[in-house]
Amino acid sequence: MSDESIPTEASDLRAAAMRLARRIRQQRSVTTMTDAQFAVLVNLHLHGPHTLTALAERDGVTAPSMNRTVNCLEELGFVTRVAATDDRRKVRIAITDAGSVVVRETSERRDNWLAQILGRLDDAERRTLHSAAEIILREVHR
Repeated sequence: MSDESIPTEASDLRAAAMRLARRIRQQRSVTTMTDAQFAVLVNLHLHGPHTLTALAERDGVTAPSMNRTVNCLEELGFVTRVAATDDRRKVRIAITDAGSVVVRETSERRDNWLAQILGRLDDAERRTLHSAAEIILREVHR
């Protein structure tokens, strides 16, 4: 392989990664939920309650946009607003048990879908993909 092939390789890798990500995102336990809504649930599931401002900053969106997302999730029963224990004037957004179920079930669906694909590959192909995943993660965390 030469340096001249790097742009083509980059394009091929980007296209494959985007198609894979799209197919994985389709594996949801709640099909009407948006990616943005699910991202908020995952964040709350992994990191605990947040203020609206902290959620907006974490996702790189405006507070009004995050407020719309949270309102929708609250209407669906996936999040709740609770007074902060350190300052009763502050409100934190917390995931409900129903929201945690959505996160767990969606993660399981996505893992199972990908496991089916991996199950169709031979050992060498699976090792290649596992090595590629390690390299990609190493580089994106630099």
